[in-house]
Amino acid sequence: MASGWAKDGAVQEQIDASIEDALKSVRRRLPGGESPKDCEACGAEIPPARRAALPGGRLCIACQSQADGQVKAHSLYNRRGSKDSQLR
Repeated sequence: MASGWAKDGAVQEQIDASIEDALKSVRRRLPGGESPKDCEACGAEIPPARRAALPGGRLCIACQSQADGQVKAHSLYNRRGSKDSQLR
């Protein structure tokens, strides 16, 4: 049950919006298309099994692991929150 200026179900709508935003962010980062045979970062050969499993992958496993570590974490702050919930 929502209180104040928020309508009923507002909390669930905020949760759904946060999840939807996170999914959009992840889907934008997914590779697509045909994978090259060599890594774009280091030039090492990308194994055929990796190219088959991850179409559009442009990095070898080592470079991809390093790139994944540099991805900025998604903010947990819900920017769509109602003004009432932000004032508490």
